[in-house]
Amino acid sequence: MRPSGRAPDEMRAITIETGFTKHAEGSCLISFGETRVLCTASVEDRLPPWMRGKNEGWVTGEYSMLPRATHTRGQREAAKGKQSGRTQEIQRLIGRSLRAVVDMKKLGEHQITLDCDVLQADGGTRTASISGAWVALRLAVDGLMKSGAIKEDPITAKVAAISCGIYNGTPVLDLDYPEDSSADADANFVLIEGGKIAEAQATAEGAPYDEEGFLRLLRLAQIGCAQIFKAQEEATRK
Repeated sequence: MRPSGRAPDEMRAITIETGFTKHAEGSCLISFGETRVLCTASVEDRLPPWMRGKNEGWVTGEYSMLPRATHTRGQREAAKGKQSGRTQEIQRLIGRSLRAVVDMKKLGEHQITLDCDVLQADGGTRTASISGAWVALRLAVDGLMKSGAIKEDPITAKVAAISCGIYNGTPVLDLDYPEDSSADADANFVLIEGGKIAEAQATAEGAPYDEEGFLRLLRLAQIGCAQIFKAQEEATRK
């Protein structure tokens, strides 16, 4: 029995509220159960120096967690003067995941930065960030196309992410904090609509697992991402 009472293949409730902030070219508040992440997309005409003159764009991501997003207050990384290794790892993952579904030539000389700020954490903050960042990106690109700044849609597909794990010997979908903190194995999958894998991170935390265990986690991730793709579609077509 899972602490939440969910079935092994049951997701937490997904909600996506678009247009959550006024100024960003694209924004949403995404919730996976009690995990809530604000995702914004900012469009700029300036590019990193190494990208200039190539007639291509760039997509990147940044991630942060508010001090009281967790059970106890965490110190702001800005106050420490540097980002943690975890933060750097997650924001690189967000950038890679979004770039996997963007044609940079069609984006033109624009940079889109996806900021993912965790308001409340209950497991799966990186996967919620990626899934919400795609929605913010989609809305920002729609705005660029509507204004005539770009002529063709650079987004090639939806991308979503979900966590899976082996909890008390059973593969389960969409870990919340009680499961994530005590799972025997923990995995994050970034999947592209149509059956492709952008990234897979799978770690044995308490006990090693075999090939069949990994494949069962992947199958659960496919079930979960199918639901996220549907939620993304509904959110961006309102």
